[in-house]
Amino acid sequence: MFEKMKELIAEQLNCPAEEIKMESSFKEDLGADSLDLFELVMSLEDTYGVEIPSEELEQLTTVESVVDYLKQKGVEA
Repeated sequence: MFEKMKELIAEQLNCPAEEIKMESSFKEDLGADSLDLFELVMSLEDTYGVEIPSEELEQLTTVESVVDYLKQKGVEA
């Protein structure tokens, strides 16, 4: 799942995939702003077929937190 998500994040945030680590923070490490994060969430929802409620977004601050969240929702690689 991480490799696929890394490609998706790199494309959405226009950053090199090799800079994206599990512990990367979207805002601090990857330079994402709120619009970037909104577009990324929409892309994740489309790709993985899940809905991420807006009240849960503030908890998803790192790549790892998104991977864990998707796993909790039953998403497999």
